[in-house]
Amino acid sequence: MSYSLKENVMRPERFAAGHRMCAGCGSPIAVRTVLRQLEPGDHAVVCSATSCLEVSTFMYPYTAWKDSFIHNAFENAAATLSGVETAYKALKKQGRLDDTYKFIAFGGDGGTYDIGFQSLSGAMERGHDLVYVCYDNEAYMNTGIQRSSSTPHFADTTTTPAGSVIPGKLQQKKNLTRIMVAHGIPYVAQTTFIGNFKDIAEKAHRAIYTPGPAFLNVMAPCPRGWRYPSEKLMQITKAAVESCVWPLYEVVEGKYILSYEPKNKLPVEEYLKLQGRFAHMFKPGNEWMIDQVQQEVDRNWQELLASCGK
Repeated sequence: MSYSLKENVMRPERFAAGHRMCAGCGSPIAVRTVLRQLEPGDHAVVCSATSCLEVSTFMYPYTAWKDSFIHNAFENAAATLSGVETAYKALKKQGRLDDTYKFIAFGGDGGTYDIGFQSLSGAMERGHDLVYVCYDNEAYMNTGIQRSSSTPHFADTTTTPAGSVIPGKLQQKKNLTRIMVAHGIPYVAQTTFIGNFKDIAEKAHRAIYTPGPAFLNVMAPCPRGWRYPSEKLMQITKAAVESCVWPLYEVVEGKYILSYEPKNKLPVEEYLKLQGRFAHMFKPGNEWMIDQVQQEVDRNWQELLASCGK
């Protein structure tokens, strides 16, 4: 796909305005950008796990979704969409459908990294022709900002409150993108919002039009849980990429391809200081937390570079 920003933004919206998502939230931006990569004339069946996205965009009888939409429980979006995709193939084989449909699931990190991981893994292993998009906001935001396995090390959440007893979340963030690569599926990518959206747009198009299962992991900040002013969304995602906290890469048929390498890698504190959930790390005596996160980011970055043959 040759990316044209003008052509891309002129495509009809598949995700309507007027939904109830927060200002400065990353998930509706992810949804709009992904759905805009559908080619004109192609239809989609969208499935969303219970989440902020679902409760804010589909309040019966109102919906922001212009394609067919299925709301599922937290744990089974991938399983339901697997069944729909299988039914579609059967109907096509019988000659009862001529239109082209694509199948796209959206889930937050709670419904993807944790509660929905079993159904996601099963759908990928079985080889269903669908795309699973995780909009990763790094906690269970819809139910009160509880930690998930995607929550970063030392982050302050309602179930890992930073204080005198614990310094926030005690565990490192799960690397789900790498776990999905281990399933041996045709396409896996990690992306976010940076520049003119070229990276996320191109990867979403490849994911949708790659035959077989595909997984797209999108960093989608949450102003409530991350505690930043809504207008700082793009600054945060840029800092995540430039510090290598959230590197941009894709894995095509098992081959790692680095999408972007910062010319001057930012220290991790430039990313952390933008968010209230990490404010305790900058208090006197807590410098060791920043140092430890820097070591973790550096190690993960070097491992990724090695995987990409650099």
